[in-house]
Amino acid sequence: MAVTIDIKALLQAGAHFGHKTSRWHPKMAAYIHSKRAGSHIIDLTKTVEGLEKALPFLTAVVAGGKQVLFVGTKRQSKDIVRGAAEEVKMPFVVERWMGGMLTNNKTIGERIKRLKSLESRMASGELTKRYNKLEVQRFQEEIDSLTFKYGGIKEMNGNPGAVFIADLVNEENAVKEARRLHIPVIAIVDSNANPTMADYVIPANDDAIKSVQLIINYVKEAILEGVAARKSAEVKEDK
Repeated sequence: MAVTIDIKALLQAGAHFGHKTSRWHPKMAAYIHSKRAGSHIIDLTKTVEGLEKALPFLTAVVAGGKQVLFVGTKRQSKDIVRGAAEEVKMPFVVERWMGGMLTNNKTIGERIKRLKSLESRMASGELTKRYNKLEVQRFQEEIDSLTFKYGGIKEMNGNPGAVFIADLVNEENAVKEARRLHIPVIAIVDSNANPTMADYVIPANDDAIKSVQLIINYVKEAILEGVAARKSAEVKEDK
C-alpha cells in the first residue's frame, strides 16, 4: 500500500515557504510557484510529485535488503532525523559528518570496531577489573567520543542503498561522498539549493520543524513498507 501524500498537510506545515529571493538558486526555478513579501513560494504540487517518486524508491531499496542512511546535522532537525532513523532501525548521522564516512570504509570501520570492542569490554566489567578508576574514566571518555562521531552508523552494513538528506546545502559533504560512490541521494531541497545534486528532489522548506517532520514521517512510512515487504518475502522463502 503506497504512502498517501496530503498537500493540505504540506501547506499547513509551511513546506511552501522558501528563502528570500536574493538567496535562491536559479536551478530551482522549475520548483518555484511565486514570490511573496520578498521570498519564494515553493510549488507544493512539485513537492507531492517529488515524494511520489522518492517514496516508492525508498520502499524498494529497503525491500531489497539495503539500508537507508539518514543525514541531518542542523540544530532544528537533528532530533527529528535521529528519532525517525532509530524508529525504523536505520543508520544516521546527526552530529558532524566526519570525512570519509562513506568513502573511507577502512578507517571508519576501524573506528567502529574500536568502539564496539570498548563497549563490550566495559559492559562485561573487564575494564573495571583490569584498570584503575582514572584509566576506566579515560576509556569511557573514548567511548563517548566515538559514539558521538560514529554511534549512528555503528550498525551500518557496508554502503547504504540510499542516503536521505534533510538539508541539501547543509549536508554538502555527505552528498558529495554519496555521489562519488553512485549512492542515490533523496533530499529535501529548499529554494537556495542546487537540485541537480540530488537524484530524488523533494522541494520544500528545510528550516521549519513541522515541514521537516511531515516529510520525514512520509519517508519513515515508506521505509516501514519496505521492511514489511522484505519480511514477507523472507517468510515465503522459508516455506
